[in-house]
Amino acid sequence: MKKSLLALAVLGAFAGAASAQSSVTLFGVIDLSANQIKNGDASTQTLQSNQLNSNRLGFRGVEDLGGGLKAGFWIEAAMNNENGNVGGGNGLVAPANGASFFNRRSTVSLFSPWGELRIGRDYVSSFWNLVYDDVNGANGLGQGLNLVPGLSSTAASLARANGMIAYFLPANIGGLYGQAGVSAPSNNAATGNPGTSGQKYYGGRIGWAAGPFDVNFSYGETRLQAFAADSRGDKYKIWNVGGSWDFGVAKLYGYYNEVKFQAFKADTYEISVGVPLGQGEFRAVYAHVDQNGSQANCTVCVNPLPPSSITSLNGDDAQLWSLEYVYNLSKRTALYGTFGQIDNKGKAAFSVLPGTAAQNLAGNKSTGYNLGVRHSF
Repeated sequence: MKKSLLALAVLGAFAGAASAQSSVTLFGVIDLSANQIKNGDASTQTLQSNQLNSNRLGFRGVEDLGGGLKAGFWIEAAMNNENGNVGGGNGLVAPANGASFFNRRSTVSLFSPWGELRIGRDYVSSFWNLVYDDVNGANGLGQGLNLVPGLSSTAASLARANGMIAYFLPANIGGLYGQAGVSAPSNNAATGNPGTSGQKYYGGRIGWAAGPFDVNFSYGETRLQAFAADSRGDKYKIWNVGGSWDFGVAKLYGYYNEVKFQAFKADTYEISVGVPLGQGEFRAVYAHVDQNGSQANCTVCVNPLPPSSITSLNGDDAQLWSLEYVYNLSKRTALYGTFGQIDNKGKAAFSVLPGTAAQNLAGNKSTGYNLGVRHSF
């Protein structure tokens, strides 16, 4: 009997040591709002996810390997709570496009005193400044991303890419931070379509933060692979510089972003501010985009492009402004209300809520407001 009790005690000690060396965390965000949007002559009333924070359901874990080494994983699924759907776009081009459960992030990592090596589907380096240097992040009617043109129909790596291999600097080097990554897709010889993201991406980000001050720069380049009738192999280039300054009574954010693709160029700049007010925060945003050059309006293009497939974008500019108030009921639960408006010029047709119904939006206003609640766990 004593031997049995001793054996159980030893097993319990080993189990306790193992659990102390590794951990798994469940986390998530549920955000839902009622939205009224008017794009040109079209009005839309809808329940919408992701307007204060991006909805997600995730699991992350880390294991201590000893000697300063750790291993970890991070899997994260998007959620549309208005209809109960989980997951979303997988970044693939047709015919492999579709939904993927852990579409937000699916990575495995090795950590050491010299930094982190991360592999899997993840955010691209050039995306992060557009999130951290905006008071709204990448969400809502007033986000600056509403005025940042995306990729052509044959690529989808403005925010994420499949098959990413990335390196992150360690966090203990005097406020300096940075990362670099590459995504190299594999071809599917049977269909002629790329097997992962539909593009090759590489990019990097470097920044420095000290006390209330943060400044950063990033660059990314997506090489569209030649496939099917598209023989161009063109590059989508993006770079941005930005930062923030916390004055205590208010925090100021700003960035300048430039994208280039073929003969098209768009310059977006934004300035935003967050002002703490009791248990809440008041937010204001102003952003502007200048578009120049021309853009192909074909789904699958050939080289050289016929004149009928080329659209001039000179003067197709837009400006955005928004006001938002967030009231924190607790550390995890918040109520919010937002008003946002985009004034389009020329043929520009940007919306405060992309994907909502639009009629005669080109050159006209997109206006919206919402009321919502967010809960995190």
